[in-house]
Amino acid sequence: MKSIIPALAAAVLAAGCASQPATYTTEAPPPNPPQPYLPQPYYQNTDKDLVGARGPDGPVGATGAQGPAGSRGAPGTAVAGPRGATGATGSMGPRGATGSTGAAGEVRRGATGPAGAAGATGATGSMGATGAQGASAAGYAGPTGATGAEGAQGPTGATGAQGSTLYGPTGPAGYAGQTGGQGAEGAEGARGSTTAGVAGPEGSQGATGSAGTTGARGATGSAGIIGRWTSYRDYTFNENDDRMLERDAAKAASIAAYLRDNPSLHVALDGSMDPRGSDTQDAALARRRTETVRAALIKAGVPSSKIRIGAYGNPETRRDRRVEVLLATGQ
Repeated sequence: MKSIIPALAAAVLAAGCASQPATYTTEAPPPNPPQPYLPQPYYQNTDKDLVGARGPDGPVGATGAQGPAGSRGAPGTAVAGPRGATGATGSMGPRGATGSTGAAGEVRRGATGPAGAAGATGATGSMGATGAQGASAAGYAGPTGATGAEGAQGPTGATGAQGSTLYGPTGPAGYAGQTGGQGAEGAEGARGSTTAGVAGPEGSQGATGSAGTTGARGATGSAGIIGRWTSYRDYTFNENDDRMLERDAAKAASIAAYLRDNPSLHVALDGSMDPRGSDTQDAALARRRTETVRAALIKAGVPSSKIRIGAYGNPETRRDRRVEVLLATGQ
């Protein structure tokens, strides 16, 4: 469908340009500042028309009352980011990321911005303390020293008197031998094996980290966009006359107020004549009527840079002795 609409718009625009009058021959109007964007001409109604349907023609051919303008789309909103995750050990979670910009609003209401990102997890708890060193076993005792040398033999007893054979008593026991030298010191026992200490108990869990601060509010969604020139108001004139009718005098103030409330909108004035009509006014008269409306809008407070003049309206609804006011979003 998107590829068909531009082709249809181009075809209708070509038909409208071929049938409209030649270029105005009167003095050139005050030039409009150059605009980088011109919305496409309005050729068809859609379900999202900004302006209500036109009322039926009156018994004397006057234009029916314009339907009320659609309400302005509310600005998009952003949802605050969620609380940061609970940290494992204590430190405050960092500030949550800024919420994303709200999606562009429609002609009705801006979309809600997405939620901000979750805060980061707190740092890990510190390592538990090292366990105490295992006890060392005492070395084994050295071996016993060697036995001391035997003591020297006691002296021989004196010769007894010659007598009958009598065996003298047994000589006294020899003196005790000298104490043997002290045995060498036993070698040092082997060092007891060391058993690795058991790991200390696990450190207690750090306190819960503070919640991350709320993410910043998402940017406001952009205003609703009217991508095609849409009919808003019109001015009618008496035959062969370029003066504004009294019943249309208050329209300029109403249009200016609406543009102040919706600064993204621009205005187009289409004073093109209906090639099927029978009115005899020339292009210069149509141009003067358009300038009359333009001057009234500027006096009411509409900036001249927001006003365009040209064949922006629907050629099928074009009528003589009328200047149509159309709206579209400027970019």
